[in-house]
Amino acid sequence: MPKIIGDNCPYMPWEERPVESDEVVWRSTRNPIIKRNPLPGVARIFNSAVVPYEGAFIGVFRAETDQTFPHLRIGRSKDGYLWNIEDKPIAFENAGNDQYAYDPRVVKIEDTYYIIWCTDFHGPTIGLAETKDFKRFKRLENAFLPFNRNGVLFPRKINGRYVMLSRPSDSGHTPFGDIFLSESEDLEFWGRHRHVMAKGQSGWWENLKIGGGPAPIETDEGFLLFYHGVTQTCNGFVYSMGAALLESEHPERVRYRATSYCLTPEKAYEEIGFVPNVVFPCATVQDAKTGRIAIYYGAADTYTALAFTTLDKILAFIKGDL
Repeated sequence: MPKIIGDNCPYMPWEERPVESDEVVWRSTRNPIIKRNPLPGVARIFNSAVVPYEGAFIGVFRAETDQTFPHLRIGRSKDGYLWNIEDKPIAFENAGNDQYAYDPRVVKIEDTYYIIWCTDFHGPTIGLAETKDFKRFKRLENAFLPFNRNGVLFPRKINGRYVMLSRPSDSGHTPFGDIFLSESEDLEFWGRHRHVMAKGQSGWWENLKIGGGPAPIETDEGFLLFYHGVTQTCNGFVYSMGAALLESEHPERVRYRATSYCLTPEKAYEEIGFVPNVVFPCATVQDAKTGRIAIYYGAADTYTALAFTTLDKILAFIKGDL
């Protein structure tokens, strides 16, 4: 049986796959776990990141005001379902008054938690910050020049360097579309750029663009990567979730890549919302002992939702063995 390399998390949110289902990824019966208008002045919370912390969970949430201004807020939960979200944006040190931020990821590397998000610096680029206690947040230098989106740090250094996935793009939503990898010794200067995956190689469902999702999960077979793939229909974009397996020490090399999506908009909360037909994964919580994986995803740019899988099922799906 394949194994997750990492910590045990026996208290993670979990629901068994329905008996009548053969899905490789199945949805929580409690979806959406964060609904519309969750806080005064906040219309939507979605595309957000969650990590285990001190026997419970911390979230960095993309919140949008009723003026549609995106920013980040901290949330706390005992069970990963019910969230208490702070009433003010994160106050980053060294950031001035810049609060514009969306689509965060969070990853722990050694003793530090890193927050990665899309910010604006004369165009979209990747913002970075670090914290050790989720009380003080130190803003770091932006990783790249505009235009770039979907920054995703790996959960450990590889060959002594930090490694980040991203998607170089244009200034709008008609992007270049491929995933690249960059390395850094200090989280400030990035180089050794490598191409990882191209759009469209796994089918029409991702023919427009692809982008990294949650922080990759290390396994004894390589890094498990969930990502989003986008197609364009006569009625607009459709965002689905795909999966791939990258080499452990050379993650620019793709070992396997699923030939179809593993989750696509089908439920009303995924199909109807501020931006229809969006499944956008941003975080996972996993238990190394059992191989269970919970996936947090944004639905229709309106809701926060949960889905589940197990390592053996998703790897079999990626390899085409199901």
